[in-house]
Amino acid sequence: MSNPDNKPDSVNWKDQRIIITGGSGFLGKHIVEGLHKRGVADNQIVIPRSAQYDLTEKDAVVSLYNDAFGSDRSTMIIHLAAEVGGIGANMKNPGRYFYANMAMALHLIEQARADGLIERNGKFIQTGTICAYPNMTPVPFSEENLWNGYPEVTNAPYGVAKKAAWQMLDAYKLQYGMKSAFVLPVNLYGPHDNFNLDSSHVIPALIRKCVEAMDRGDDHLPVWGTGSASREFLYIEDCADGLLTAAEKMDDPTPINLGTNMEITIKDLVHLIAKLTGFATEETIAEKIRWDPTKPDGQPRRCLDVSRAKELINWEAKVSFEQGLRQTIDWFNQNRTNPEARM
Repeated sequence: MSNPDNKPDSVNWKDQRIIITGGSGFLGKHIVEGLHKRGVADNQIVIPRSAQYDLTEKDAVVSLYNDAFGSDRSTMIIHLAAEVGGIGANMKNPGRYFYANMAMALHLIEQARADGLIERNGKFIQTGTICAYPNMTPVPFSEENLWNGYPEVTNAPYGVAKKAAWQMLDAYKLQYGMKSAFVLPVNLYGPHDNFNLDSSHVIPALIRKCVEAMDRGDDHLPVWGTGSASREFLYIEDCADGLLTAAEKMDDPTPINLGTNMEITIKDLVHLIAKLTGFATEETIAEKIRWDPTKPDGQPRRCLDVSRAKELINWEAKVSFEQGLRQTIDWFNQNRTNPEARM
């Protein structure tokens, strides 16, 4: 395990040339904002577009590394790009999600090595997923338990692919000396989230469903499952800060959970969002939310042990859950008709 006392406190951001896969996505937008706050200029950042670079293909990755900064070459790869969705999307696309996520990491890591990232003293930053944790992992999830069982079945292909990327980085550190960092964010939420109901996660889906139910004057809202499962959520700006802090302080892929260590049941989450959006009140909540127990709940519990983040990179989340939800609901209401928002 890394010892932060033996490492410099930060990289020199003003000297970095950074490729951010998925940089125009949900987390990517906030990573770019975080880099700007650290003094990184736009001409130090390259964000590949999927229309130009299919990162599941080796030749496209080679082209990206050749094109990004010309003869100067990149000094940091932040790999955020992923193909994933909620329970429904995961059940429909297990093969695609495994292949796409495994292929992207495989080519990006190997071609970074071949491109001389190690010789430039560069670094590869990889986001993992808590979907990689075994289904019955003791709560709170500790990084030591990542290999102690099989993931929840609807998340397994995506989770295993991400875990394999971590092992690849570990192997490349051992054999080639590649510097890297590996973070496992808990479920993210916040402004710029994906509100498309075909692929969104639970918080944006619930916010949109509640607001649109009010628009239609619906007297109730159907919700999947029983509400008994529990989840933990991390505000997107906190996640971006945690990832960039790991990029500054870590040189090896010791996995680091990024979360809040605050667990909430889906039932309580639904009730909170219904009230914050104005769809229901405390008095009407029981009649306005109707559960469908024939639909899956997903993994029974998710809550992270975040002590390693504090120990290794001195990082903790700052935004309270209710504050983050209010900011997310406000953003959705202000951007519902924005053609660039993911609706």
